[in-house]
Amino acid sequence: MRFQDVISINDFRKEDIDYVLRVAERLEEELKKEGTLKYAKGKVLATLFFEPSTRTRLSFESAMHRLGGAVIGFAEASSTSVKKGESLMDTIRTVENYADVIVIRHPREGAARLAAEVARVPVINAGDGANQHPTQTLLDLYTIKKEFGKIDGLDIALLGDLKYGRTVHSLAKALSYYNVRLYFVAPKGLEMPRHIVEEISNKVEIVETSDLEAVIPKVDVLYVTRIQKERFPDPAEYNKIKGSYKVDLKVLEKAKDTLKVMHPLPRVDEIAYEVDNTKYSAYFRQVWSGIPVRMALLGILLGVIK
Repeated sequence: MRFQDVISINDFRKEDIDYVLRVAERLEEELKKEGTLKYAKGKVLATLFFEPSTRTRLSFESAMHRLGGAVIGFAEASSTSVKKGESLMDTIRTVENYADVIVIRHPREGAARLAAEVARVPVINAGDGANQHPTQTLLDLYTIKKEFGKIDGLDIALLGDLKYGRTVHSLAKALSYYNVRLYFVAPKGLEMPRHIVEEISNKVEIVETSDLEAVIPKVDVLYVTRIQKERFPDPAEYNKIKGSYKVDLKVLEKAKDTLKVMHPLPRVDEIAYEVDNTKYSAYFRQVWSGIPVRMALLGILLGVIK
């Protein structure tokens, strides 16, 4: 890869994405055969999570352990010197003395880029505000490829909070590298930001709508996102929009037999639990994809995997 950090999907060429997916596939096979690997023996990962996380934080930690490395870090800023007023820059300058690679999640857009500019070790963005979540995008692409054996030629719908959802911002940009048709399905006020639509509209066909029922029969992948209450500046705005969509068995009656429903999780009420054990559900297999993909990224940035 051409760079030493993973901050934005914009930093990736298609060749970089395909390379990460190939390495992840190889590591997944090695895991099945050997269990814990030894690529990162003697290496330390620092996880700095200034925002809540379950899947991202734990999958990075699991990935590092499965590579044979060690993990330090924190799950909430209130337990650190940030509580005493320490700046992000000073936190990074401190932690880089303890670790060989840093993963950071922060509520402020641009925080991961700032961390990368300061740090002397590789930095991976695990989500910065409503901006980007590049490692989620890579595991999403890996999931799609595993489910269908390809990415090219698919019709893919992104549903829900497309305004504040950092996962769909990164995913839409990455999918524009492939021969796909994108459906952006959102309630009024939560549409995909115009700058993203304009950036990728000359690369890929885009259909924008609020009508989920019209889209369901056409798509191969339905990527569902929750309405993110924590991103709304006005609670009244959230209350007007919450519950706009619910994917249940009735909605899926018109779907292709091969449709796969994905979700970055956590879910609230946008996917009914009755969908979990159907042929459509792929979101818990999607969770597993985070392990080999994040193993691949860690190994590549640490220089222990090629």
